[in-house]
Amino acid sequence: MNLLVTGGAGFIGSNFISYMLSNVKEELHIVNLDKLTYAGNLRNVETVENDPRYSFVHGDICDENLVAMIFENYKIDGVIHFAAESHVDNSIENPRPFLQSNIMGTFTLLEAARNYWMDGIGVYKKEFAHARFHHISTDEVYGSLGKTGYFTEETKYAPNSPYSASKASADMLVRSYFETFGLNVVTTNCSNNFGPRQHDEKLIPTIIRRALALKPIPIYGNGENVRDWLFVTEHCRAIEKVFVKGKAGETYVIGGHNERKNIEIATMICEVLDQVMPDLLKSCHLASYKELIQYVNDRPGHDFRYAIDDRKLCAELGFVHKYSLQEGMEQTVSYYLKKYADGLKGAWT
Repeated sequence: MNLLVTGGAGFIGSNFISYMLSNVKEELHIVNLDKLTYAGNLRNVETVENDPRYSFVHGDICDENLVAMIFENYKIDGVIHFAAESHVDNSIENPRPFLQSNIMGTFTLLEAARNYWMDGIGVYKKEFAHARFHHISTDEVYGSLGKTGYFTEETKYAPNSPYSASKASADMLVRSYFETFGLNVVTTNCSNNFGPRQHDEKLIPTIIRRALALKPIPIYGNGENVRDWLFVTEHCRAIEKVFVKGKAGETYVIGGHNERKNIEIATMICEVLDQVMPDLLKSCHLASYKELIQYVNDRPGHDFRYAIDDRKLCAELGFVHKYSLQEGMEQTVSYYLKKYADGLKGAWT
């Protein structure tokens, strides 16, 4: 398979590329198309850059000519579409890039796939009879839960931010290409990811970075907002399962089975750091990194709770969860300790 991975220099995309090249033994070539905006970094894929099964193309998913050329030159017969503007706070500040990338970018890719793989409505070219388009989305399209209940594939869409609205629009586009044109698509909506290579602006890297710099750790509101945390390697395993075995036109939600309040996540990370970085605490006369936690004004439209019931994924496709929250968090903290340690040494003296 010649697999186009969009946004493969970002957090989840780069982890997915590494996972596939390490675990898939069948003949495979991955083409990584990434615009290299602030969230994309070639250092995320440096471990695979010399692999003959890997190619990188610097460009925009909205560039119709470039995308069409990639399909043609690399004989693309599979797409995993990660590329997206994804930070809620940034979408509140400036929504336009989110609509452009998440909606028009998805449209451009769908059109390229349809034109390259198909001869007409419902008619695939013989050599692309197996071709598939996998759209990666988010549970934020479903809005906010109360203290009980779970998102499933049947949950009605109710996006509450420009980011989630743009992803909901992209989901609908993908659905329409299956219903109208017969394009072989699958969609997955995942809960909050965490793990190595996540951008520094996200919650967990921010907690670790601020703690190591001995600076206040900001937590929105009262810290009671709940997220279902999905370790990125677990997510990659689920994506592969859906891409290979999922039913055309179907949506599968992917959860981590790790519901925690934001304040609980901050506390867990601080407790791990208490164990692995005790000397830094002693140097500033702190008993725990938890003393650095500070509550800040909540952000507009902050969804209260996300939680996913992914029994469909497990029952129909045989997916089995593997990673505990504690195991994933320890790997994550270890990664960021290595990333931040050298740069922060001056702050410790």
